Amino acid sequence: MSVLKRPIITEKTVGYLERGLTQYGFEVDMQATKAQIKSEVEQVYEVKVESVNTMIVRGKQRMRYSKRGVIRGKSPNYKKAVVTLRPGDEIDFYKHI
Repeated sequence: MSVLKRPIITEKTVGYLERGLTQYGFEVDMQATKAQIKSEVEQVYEVKVESVNTMIVRGKQRMRYSKRGVIRGKSPNYKKAVVTLRPGDEIDFYKHI
């Protein structure tokens, strides 16, 4: 099973790239370690990883109103990894499209 689930492309991560920082965000498996994330990014995207920072992002509380009253829910928690690459390396997410 793959450790990487999907890349996280937001205004913040695009801003990093525009300023010349080589940091990319990925949603990863909850049990993934930094070493596993590093090796998979290096293998899949053929780049050298300098560092990996991880965090667990809590899911947001959701609420909607229906005929039966208020229905409360929650989006799931997920693990996010911020991968810093060696200067000069970059990842092209749209290469395979």
